[in-house]
Amino acid sequence: MRAVVTRVKHASVTIEGTVTGQIGEGYLVLLGVAPGDTEETAVKLAEKICNLRVFEDENEKMNLNLEQVGGSLLVISQFTLFADTSSRRPGFSGAAKPDLAIPLYEKFMAHCRERGFTVEHGEFGAKMEVDSLNHGPVTILFDTEN
Repeated sequence: MRAVVTRVKHASVTIEGTVTGQIGEGYLVLLGVAPGDTEETAVKLAEKICNLRVFEDENEKMNLNLEQVGGSLLVISQFTLFADTSSRRPGFSGAAKPDLAIPLYEKFMAHCRERGFTVEHGEFGAKMEVDSLNHGPVTILFDTEN
């Protein structure tokens, strides 16, 4: 799995003119699934992101996690994170097919909810408009193969 996690002041996703998910302070998570990923991969990545300490404490040090600031997550499916960019027109055969990707995308979100977080999301495969205010800016790439 790959995830691009951005610390945000707020974020939202709109589909066909309707806001379908929005959060205040927290993480915008662009999440991609690879063919070899499993439920275990999804849970491990969710844990890593939920425990990530990139919010500032009283000394302006990135020392607090999502729980400590009462943050939420907006999770957007993003098969393009597995783009093959060896040519000018990217290919996406490195991304998992929907029959695998959808359950793992949902497992990732379910685990975050089980941890007590509010999780908003887009719609798998939909054309979405994502709006966010990056706080920092702080953006971190996760790749479970590394």
